[in-house]
Amino acid sequence: MPPLFSAPALHRRRLLRHAAAFALVLLAVALLFLLLVHPRSLGTPSPSPSYGHRLPTLVDLTLVHGAKEKGAVCLDGTPPGYHWLPGFGDGSNKWLLHLEGGSWCRNRTSCDHRKKTSLGSSAYMETRVEFVGILSDDKAQNPDFYNWNKVKIRYCDGASLSGNVQDEHQYGATFFFRGQRIWEAVMAELLPKGLARAKQAFLTGCSAGGLSTYIHCDDFRALLPKDSTVKCLADGGFFLDVEDISGRRYMRGFYNDVARQQDLRKRFPGCSSDMEPGQCFFPQEVAKGITTPMFILNPAYDVWQVEHVLTPDGSDPQNLWQDCRMDITKCNAKQLEILQGFRKSLLDAISEFKKKRGWGMFIDSCFIHCQSMKSLAWHSPSASRINNKTVAEAVGDWFFDRREVKEIDCEYPCNPTCFNVVLEQPYQEG
Repeated sequence: MPPLFSAPALHRRRLLRHAAAFALVLLAVALLFLLLVHPRSLGTPSPSPSYGHRLPTLVDLTLVHGAKEKGAVCLDGTPPGYHWLPGFGDGSNKWLLHLEGGSWCRNRTSCDHRKKTSLGSSAYMETRVEFVGILSDDKAQNPDFYNWNKVKIRYCDGASLSGNVQDEHQYGATFFFRGQRIWEAVMAELLPKGLARAKQAFLTGCSAGGLSTYIHCDDFRALLPKDSTVKCLADGGFFLDVEDISGRRYMRGFYNDVARQQDLRKRFPGCSSDMEPGQCFFPQEVAKGITTPMFILNPAYDVWQVEHVLTPDGSDPQNLWQDCRMDITKCNAKQLEILQGFRKSLLDAISEFKKKRGWGMFIDSCFIHCQSMKSLAWHSPSASRINNKTVAEAVGDWFFDRREVKEIDCEYPCNPTCFNVVLEQPYQEG
């Protein structure tokens, strides 16, 4: 009887068996690699982009109770939300609140778009968020505030928590411009949770949330015991009322639209009547009336402002700034000259606040936006420094009165410690 398989066929079958076994070994090695090196791909949290050894804490979203009855709702009528991480140890009676940023909406089109995002509706908000930077509970990343109660207040009203328009019928559609009511409703919920008994309290915010911090700093102080220490910090929120590269005041026009739409002039009664409504919304004007100690944290070459204030849509038809606005190392000599002029405008605008007793500032010469909410920029070996102090160290020194902190960096590119971002695509929100 002839053999079932010829010698070549048997050889091929052995090769196939060896190949299959080898493939199984490779698969096992790959799975082991994923488990050890890339845990996120198997459904576990990934490490924060920081130098610490702990994964960032995930904090659940809480929707404000009874918000709809108070009319304190997001653009689409859903209740607003916040994330609260309780304090521990000697931080259990200390509170740090952070107001989320995210630009503004100026008309029906942009507000309608926001209603379908987390910046206009709690229906789209993440149910859990990572607490990093100034919100971190890791002492290595956040040495002065790690064990405090920390609250991230979500932004969903389109005007830095400042509007209060009773009529929700706008432009033939439904929009709720109720930021002021959201602020009041969130405070009313947090006060009985322990905020009302805070020994130390710190209101912070980033970008549009930084502007909210200027707006609500004194309101926050008024809610708390007179013998408690209360201070505020605005990160990347000192937006400038300056001409763009085409000679227009684009940002003033933008703020005029926001202010008219949400009837904001009544929110700023101290603003001069001969000013355009949008002018009253700029931090330089809002901050003039603040009596609570305030810390101005701003890069001199704020990435968001370079794109949206200095080179906004329509100002650069030939796209000469396309590379520069994404990566400061790609700016030519003429562009750098304009950026130095922008820095000077910032320094001129904050000069009156530099004289205010109890105020602090950290103006680094870096190309970044919102440094308090980035682990690497807030406090790490690669963080930007002025006089060998990270942002976190400078803010802590100021808050606890360890020294006066009014740090203003030299011109770019003088600071070798700068943590400069390189954008892969333009910023869309603030």
